[in-house]
Amino acid sequence: MERTTTKQLEFLCKRINVAQKTPPTPYERINDKLIGQIGNFHLHGGYGGVCLHQTMNEAGGVRDVFSCGHVTKRDLYNRMSAYLVACET
Repeated sequence: MERTTTKQLEFLCKRINVAQKTPPTPYERINDKLIGQIGNFHLHGGYGGVCLHQTMNEAGGVRDVFSCGHVTKRDLYNRMSAYLVACET
Protein backbone atom coordinates (compact mmCIF):
# COMPACT_ATOMS: atom_id res chain seq x y z
CA MET A 1 0.00 0.00 0.00
CA GLU A 2 1.41 3.39 -0.99
CA ARG A 3 1.49 6.36 1.34
CA THR A 4 -1.16 9.01 0.75
CA THR A 5 0.35 12.51 0.61
CA THR A 6 -0.97 15.99 1.27
CA LYS A 7 -0.20 16.82 -2.36
CA GLN A 8 -2.59 14.08 -3.52
CA LEU A 9 -5.32 15.41 -1.23
CA GLU A 10 -4.77 18.97 -2.46
CA PHE A 11 -5.08 17.78 -6.08
CA LEU A 12 -8.38 16.02 -5.31
CA CYS A 13 -9.62 19.12 -3.49
CA LYS A 14 -8.83 21.25 -6.54
CA ARG A 15 -10.73 18.78 -8.77
CA ILE A 16 -13.75 18.88 -6.44
CA ASN A 17 -13.79 22.70 -6.57
CA VAL A 18 -13.72 22.56 -10.40
CA ALA A 19 -16.44 19.87 -10.57
CA GLN A 20 -18.69 21.83 -8.18
CA LYS A 21 -17.86 25.19 -9.85
CA THR A 22 -16.87 26.68 -6.50
CA PRO A 23 -14.16 29.31 -5.82
CA PRO A 24 -10.59 27.93 -5.92
CA THR A 25 -9.43 29.65 -2.70
CA PRO A 26 -11.07 29.81 0.74
CA TYR A 27 -10.60 33.57 1.18
CA GLU A 28 -10.39 36.68 -1.00
CA ARG A 29 -8.90 39.99 0.10
CA ILE A 30 -11.25 42.92 -0.55
CA ASN A 31 -10.26 46.37 0.74
CA ASP A 32 -7.70 44.86 3.15
CA LYS A 33 -10.36 42.55 4.58
CA LEU A 34 -10.45 38.76 4.18
CA ILE A 35 -13.82 37.57 2.92
CA GLY A 36 -14.75 33.86 2.90
CA GLN A 37 -15.42 32.44 -0.56
CA ILE A 38 -18.75 30.68 -0.02
CA GLY A 39 -18.77 27.12 -1.32
CA ASN A 40 -14.99 26.61 -1.46
CA PHE A 41 -13.67 23.18 -0.47
CA HIS A 42 -10.34 23.10 1.36
CA LEU A 43 -8.28 20.87 3.63
CA HIS A 44 -7.85 21.37 7.35
CA GLY A 45 -5.29 19.56 9.45
CA GLY A 46 -5.52 19.02 13.17
CA TYR A 47 -5.77 16.44 15.92
CA GLY A 48 -3.36 14.17 14.05
CA GLY A 49 -5.53 13.94 10.94
CA VAL A 50 -7.05 15.86 8.05
CA CYS A 51 -10.56 16.96 7.17
CA LEU A 52 -12.36 18.38 4.12
CA HIS A 53 -14.08 21.67 4.95
CA GLN A 54 -16.46 23.77 2.91
CA THR A 55 -16.78 27.52 3.51
CA MET A 56 -20.39 28.36 4.36
CA ASN A 57 -20.41 32.14 4.93
CA GLU A 58 -18.39 35.30 4.32
CA ALA A 59 -17.11 35.29 7.89
CA GLY A 60 -15.26 32.05 7.14
CA GLY A 61 -17.57 29.59 8.88
CA VAL A 62 -17.05 26.05 7.66
CA ARG A 63 -18.72 22.65 7.72
CA ASP A 64 -17.15 19.21 7.85
CA VAL A 65 -18.23 17.78 4.48
CA PHE A 66 -18.22 14.15 5.58
CA SER A 67 -19.20 14.74 9.25
CA CYS A 68 -16.38 12.44 10.36
CA GLY A 69 -13.93 14.87 11.94
CA HIS A 70 -10.21 14.59 11.33
CA VAL A 71 -9.24 11.22 9.87
CA THR A 72 -6.14 9.65 8.31
CA LYS A 73 -5.01 10.88 4.91
CA ARG A 74 -5.84 7.53 3.32
CA ASP A 75 -9.37 7.56 4.75
CA LEU A 76 -9.96 11.13 3.57
CA TYR A 77 -8.50 10.29 0.13
CA ASN A 78 -10.99 7.44 -0.27
CA ARG A 79 -13.92 9.60 0.84
CA MET A 80 -12.89 12.49 -1.45
CA SER A 81 -12.42 10.13 -4.42
CA ALA A 82 -15.94 8.74 -3.96
CA TYR A 83 -17.34 12.27 -3.58
CA LEU A 84 -15.61 13.36 -6.78
CA VAL A 85 -17.05 10.42 -8.72
CA ALA A 86 -20.53 11.39 -7.50
CA CYS A 87 -19.92 15.04 -8.51
CA GLU A 88 -18.81 14.12 -12.02
CA THR A 89 -21.77 11.83 -12.82
